[in-house]
Amino acid sequence: MPREITGFSNPLVKRIRSLREKKLRKREGVFLAEGLRILTEAREQGVLPEMVVLASDARPHPLAQTLLEEVEAAGGEVILTTPDILGKMSGKDNAQAIIGVYRDRLTPLAELDRSVAPIWFVAQAMRDPGNLGTLMRIGDAVGAGGVILIDDCVDPFSVETVRASMGALFTQKLAQADWPEFLGWLRAGPGQLVGTSLNTAFDYQEPSYAAPTFILIGNEARGLPEDYEAACDLLVKMPMMGRADSLNASVAGAVMAYEVLNQLRRTQRDE
Repeated sequence: MPREITGFSNPLVKRIRSLREKKLRKREGVFLAEGLRILTEAREQGVLPEMVVLASDARPHPLAQTLLEEVEAAGGEVILTTPDILGKMSGKDNAQAIIGVYRDRLTPLAELDRSVAPIWFVAQAMRDPGNLGTLMRIGDAVGAGGVILIDDCVDPFSVETVRASMGALFTQKLAQADWPEFLGWLRAGPGQLVGTSLNTAFDYQEPSYAAPTFILIGNEARGLPEDYEAACDLLVKMPMMGRADSLNASVAGAVMAYEVLNQLRRTQRDE
């Protein structure tokens, strides 16, 4: 049966609100996801929250009702509370009507199966949660396997990143590694490492890409370090026909991913 919380001072309210802080998310190994769309996307991928909190002042949407029933059947907890308390938990005045608490979804690099997808993203020191969330969403759109986070990246489980992913967090694998660890893993199996950079004259449509292609996107402000560029199998850039000298990191990832995808699709049609 659902448990009802009516007081702001309830310890559970404080605990859920605290999960907006990275250090507490890491300590507990859980994160927040907000909104029926994202929670439904997770359920459709077979991922249920350990706890779900929703406002008690309205009849649940049929999708929410299905989610609640499955959470309870799996041994999770359903919490009913007021819109004001839900807003305190989420940290927003216009809080979503439902919040889920999920176990984090990092996969050890050694356990990634590179053969399951033709495209993977590698994000180096990406700092913007919107970019990372959008990169996951692009990965879902092109059938990528996931995103490998290199060096000091933004937290993939921040509320802002989760929201920007629009549920793709639950369809894409996530792994974290430092650069030497990633290179060692990459070179132990098949995989073409393609870096995006201004430091090349090689147009992104010139090469022939081979699956699995690992698309390396650098930091938004600094791009890729020189030694990272030197380690790439291919270094490419997109033509800039106007005054702008570069694209947003996630936009560059999208352009690259669709070029790789289209080449692979043409190859499959020709076989």
